[in-house]
Amino acid sequence: MIENYKFDGSKTIDLKKLPTNSKKDHVNKQKIIQETEANQLKIQSLQEKLYAQGIEGLIIVLQARDAAGKDATIKHVLSGINPQGIDVHSFKQPTHEELAHDFLWRFNKALPRRGKIAIFNRSYYEEVLVVKVHQLYKNYALPQKDKEDNYIQRRYEQINNYEKYLEQNGYRIIKIFLNVSKETQKERFLERIDQPDKNWKFSEADLAERALWDEYTKAYESMVDRTSTKTCPWYVFPADQKWYTPISYRKSSLKRSKKWIHTIQRSQPNKKNTFFPAKKRF
Repeated sequence: MIENYKFDGSKTIDLKKLPTNSKKDHVNKQKIIQETEANQLKIQSLQEKLYAQGIEGLIIVLQARDAAGKDATIKHVLSGINPQGIDVHSFKQPTHEELAHDFLWRFNKALPRRGKIAIFNRSYYEEVLVVKVHQLYKNYALPQKDKEDNYIQRRYEQINNYEKYLEQNGYRIIKIFLNVSKETQKERFLERIDQPDKNWKFSEADLAERALWDEYTKAYESMVDRTSTKTCPWYVFPADQKWYTPISYRKSSLKRSKKWIHTIQRSQPNKKNTFFPAKKRF
């Protein structure tokens, strides 16, 4: 099932043809929720090994349209995981100080130490999304030669190079795009307006961004097509059902993390024999 939502550069993406709910997967909700609880225990065990070994760090990149469920997904990700081993960073509109540096500066500062996990709620990919759609780069304090029409094309190259650099320095990246339908987004926006306790989640700016749905669709498709690789693929998961999104995330994380942890374990010397002298001292 997970492979159906994986993009590693071997195929192009068409968001209009991808499901935004679980109907196509014909899943049994109760059964798959039970399976997810078992997977969560496995993820806890893998996190403990990652933390103990301190050799590689894990970065989870979450991108989505407004009201796609990023916060709810993060909440599920954190459930049952040792908080000492995970950091969450929500990146908003860059500050004046951040704009005075290169676009990767604030993200590089948020990298986890090896052995830990970091979740990026939005990320450096905003540079080829909102910056692209609104052409914000034209007002950046940059030399004119760096603000030409190939600005976005160079950003794709720089992001690919950055992720390659991270992987060569002990980091692994899981990139997830939550694919919500326009109809479900509308329902969630109306819910935020109608329910007082959710009013804080809504802004009129959300409507302005929603009006650019088609432009963002093209930007997301280009993002996936231009930055998907065999070692750092994108996972585009259905996001219309809040119970289904975390399930998809956990399956993809478990599958990839297992491979990394086992690779690390094979490369490490067996310490068991070194414990015998310590045992005798007891």
